[in-house]
Amino acid sequence: MQQFSLCFGRVKKDCLKFIKSQETKADKFKNKERMIKSFLIPLCFWISKKADKKRPYFVGLAGGQGTGKTTISSLIRIILTKYFKLNVFRISIDDFYKTRKERINLSKRVHPMLLTRGVPGTHDINMMLNFFKKSKSKKFKRLKLPTFNKAIDDRYNKKKWYDLKKRPDVIIFEGWCVGAKPEKNNTLKKTINSLEKAKDQKKIWRKYVNNQLKSKYKNLYSQLNCLVYLKAKNFSLLQKWRLKQERKLWVQSKVKSKIMSRGDVLNFMQTYQRITQNMFRNMPKYASVIFNLNSNHQIKSAVYKKK
Repeated sequence: MQQFSLCFGRVKKDCLKFIKSQETKADKFKNKERMIKSFLIPLCFWISKKADKKRPYFVGLAGGQGTGKTTISSLIRIILTKYFKLNVFRISIDDFYKTRKERINLSKRVHPMLLTRGVPGTHDINMMLNFFKKSKSKKFKRLKLPTFNKAIDDRYNKKKWYDLKKRPDVIIFEGWCVGAKPEKNNTLKKTINSLEKAKDQKKIWRKYVNNQLKSKYKNLYSQLNCLVYLKAKNFSLLQKWRLKQERKLWVQSKVKSKIMSRGDVLNFMQTYQRITQNMFRNMPKYASVIFNLNSNHQIKSAVYKKK
């Protein structure tokens, strides 16, 4: 379409500049122009038609670890801002993790596995609900929102927090478990990996996480206007991509001691496995847009639901 080509001409330079900033010598993006032109620009046209400037349009963007959520959500923001002249704010559910101190308390009170950030229950849900509520308010006031530093496993100092000065037209809310739904209680009984077998024999952790999805997270996700899902082929592919992501973090980080080893990453990902696999099965049934990813980390096809 001519419109898409015109849009690509306007945003190409900024998009490619951003992609370059995310690359390392060993890890270059392939087929980037095709991804922008064939998939991200059509998605932005779809979003712009639905966005109503009277109140923010909430785009949920979900996908397993290492699927490229940060890159894709950042490129969507560039396109919507540059071509459609929309005020776009993107934030990750990861930025709302509870502080390390809060998770230590949670791990003592409920279950030791809740010290590990990631699963529902380890985010500051009230802070997220408050952010959603204040973003929709007609009397919008300046908002300060947290940023999370994974290298130190804690929030950044408040000086580095997001400073949202005016109400956005579009809010991109991305994260691995965004839009996830709870499991049925009978499927919780069976352990699915060595971590659950060794550390959650009484199902306390599994039940707690699932109950979080049934209650507060359900309320939060119900407020999203649409849900975009980056669907990988399987969990072992996500493990491979997540290891690659950690190597990249190692190259870019000044605090090398805080980067996870291969064993740490694989162990860490076991806490994500149950919900991720549940999302593989169910998310395509209710997501608004599904981007199917091939084993080379590229979008191979898009499915738009009638919503």
